[in-house]
Amino acid sequence: MPWTYILECRGGAFYVGSTGRELESRVWQHNHDDQMAANFTRKRRPVRLVYAEWFDAVELAFEREKQLQGWRREKKLALIASQWEDLPRLAQSGEGPVASTSSATSPDEGP
Repeated sequence: MPWTYILECRGGAFYVGSTGRELESRVWQHNHDDQMAANFTRKRRPVRLVYAEWFDAVELAFEREKQLQGWRREKKLALIASQWEDLPRLAQSGEGPVASTSSATSPDEGP
């Protein structure tokens, strides 16, 4: 199952990633597997999953990952907190347009 996810790292930094595998095992890898963990998360353990979106195709999850990586912290925080109404305003304050998440799990269904 393809996912895009946000991890909160020790110290409060965010890591945005995507995977075509089981989400729980990918988070485990970030916390425990030195070979498979991202360099960024390996140095900032423990990490905690704070947001995830499911997609129909791994290419869509990867596109969303790249989009979220370009967001400022304030906008990521609004997404994590499900403050959907704040995203358009945050997009206008120096961000690109808010992307459609029609291929992702809807906000009321949750990840």
